[in-house]
Amino acid sequence: MLGKKKKKYTWEDIKKQKELIFLALPFVIFAMIFYYLPLTGWTMAFQNFKPGKDFFDQIWVGFDQFKFLFSDNTFLQVLRNTLGMSLINLVLGFVFSIGFALLLNEVRFLRAKKFIQTISYLPHFLSWIVVTGLVRDVLAVETGIINQILVGLGIFDTPVNFFAHTKYFWWIVGFSNVWKSTGWGSIIYLSAMTAISPELYEAAQVDGANRFQRMLKITLPSIKPTIFILLIINIGNVLNAGFEVQYLLGNGLVQSVSQTIDIFVLKYGISLNNYSLATAAGIFKSAISIILIVLANRIAKAAGEERLF
Repeated sequence: MLGKKKKKYTWEDIKKQKELIFLALPFVIFAMIFYYLPLTGWTMAFQNFKPGKDFFDQIWVGFDQFKFLFSDNTFLQVLRNTLGMSLINLVLGFVFSIGFALLLNEVRFLRAKKFIQTISYLPHFLSWIVVTGLVRDVLAVETGIINQILVGLGIFDTPVNFFAHTKYFWWIVGFSNVWKSTGWGSIIYLSAMTAISPELYEAAQVDGANRFQRMLKITLPSIKPTIFILLIINIGNVLNAGFEVQYLLGNGLVQSVSQTIDIFVLKYGISLNNYSLATAAGIFKSAISIILIVLANRIAKAAGEERLF
């Protein structure tokens, strides 16, 4: 194995794949123009950027913007908020999507299964403006169904204004994401479950395994590679806690826990015209995402599990 050489690709190999290369070429060009060319704007993070000035007239300040970021209490606060909400979204998203897929896979009536799938997918296509409006109605102080249930059961003596207490905000965001994305997130797991051989379930049933045992011993281990791949991808997005839901549900009373890095970038980049600081914050988020993906991929490789590369 040590003496094994990597295969060298020749022009003949490339010519054999020319049809696929030509098919991929428009997408490569699209990515270069809209994904990579705008990265030249990252130079603003190393400048004291002033709109209207030519590129060569800008004042270069090196890493001053990054130094300011990590000494700014506001940025450290939004970094904490972003990590906290991302971890809640990550855990709840995985638990509910996998659990829902497992339960839906056990539905034997095909029409009922399709109906449940369709209903569960619908929230994914709703705008966050609509979703946050529904969340506000459900959690309203006087007319919200959650307050009516909690007061009716005697858990609370009086209705609670959930949007006035910082301790509730992260969980409101987390369960809003769960309601919106659980059905859509379960699609990949359900697809992975269709590849499981029915003979495994039949053999387990003959051995006396019940439905729960078959889910635990056959279904979950069979979809483990899919779980690891999605986990690596989602770990890379750990600093993408969101923007719309926090921006729409947040208010002055919960501002200390509702601000994320994306809102910080909007505030400093557009509202305060500090484009250099906003760009530095964006670069930091992208760099951390790349590092986390690489680390998660190496850990999965060391553990002998599926990985991205």
